[in-house]
Amino acid sequence: MIKTKFTETFGVEAPIVQGGMQWVGVAELVAGVANAGGLGFITALTQPTPEALSKEIERCREMTDKEFGVNLTILPAINPPPYAEYRDAIIGAGIKIVETAGFNPADHMPDFKAAGVKVLHKCTSVRHAVKAQSIGVDGISIDGFECAGHPGEDDIPGLILIPAAAEKITIPMIASGGFGDARGLVAALALGADGINMGTRFMATQEAQIHQNVKQALVDGDERSTNLIFRQLRNTARVAKNAISDEVVGILGDGGQFEDVRELVAGARGRTVYETGDLDAGIWSAGMVQGLIDDVPTCAELIGRIVSEAEEIITGRLAGCVAT
Repeated sequence: MIKTKFTETFGVEAPIVQGGMQWVGVAELVAGVANAGGLGFITALTQPTPEALSKEIERCREMTDKEFGVNLTILPAINPPPYAEYRDAIIGAGIKIVETAGFNPADHMPDFKAAGVKVLHKCTSVRHAVKAQSIGVDGISIDGFECAGHPGEDDIPGLILIPAAAEKITIPMIASGGFGDARGLVAALALGADGINMGTRFMATQEAQIHQNVKQALVDGDERSTNLIFRQLRNTARVAKNAISDEVVGILGDGGQFEDVRELVAGARGRTVYETGDLDAGIWSAGMVQGLIDDVPTCAELIGRIVSEAEEIITGRLAGCVAT
């Protein structure tokens, strides 16, 4: 067993987190992670309404008696979701851990704190991590440039970002971006983190409710199998390399604007990928960690393997490097 500030503060057995993933963070996967000793998050905005989120939380509780949380990602939008109503649904369901991401969660902190909810805030820079700590979050998830989704605009990889953040963060900190095995967990601990967050790796598990073609693509892919889109728009996203993301990169690289790719990057098209297995149906998120994925285990097999192999690395190979 590996104990850290994170496991002690958030009350989980393994220092491994399955963060929010649009269309992927649903009850089956979250329960699988929780039952294996990790901390899983239902993605609130995958559910079409706050009422649907409440039902998904109850569905997850039917599958596990372990602690799990809900991700609430706060992003700019012309017609923003009813964030306050989603927040109230989370609190009303008795959830005690929330992962926030995107914008500063300050507006939601008073209600979460009043309800005894612990907040783990995901960010992509040291300065944003320091700001989140200052407003009272209970933990930080720091996202390096290797991650799927939005890595920020600073392009700082985890090898630098994690220790830089560790120098200024005193609350539990999870390292995210590029993690998929025991070596990554041990490295994250050595760099000053208290655990790891995995997204892409958990997509390639038995419990993930996505098409087998997507899981196989992650097994077949390597560290080069991603594209960075929206770079010119200062809203960079790392996604799977396919015909659509190649086209988006080309259009924007030639001076195109968001309106020129709006239809190509529609979220509904990405959801179709997960549902039908047509890998070129739309944009879908995937990280560079594809280069470390070579099987599709259960969550229990994956988490158990990572923890046991990490213990072996720490007590075996690394211990043997110290002269006595």
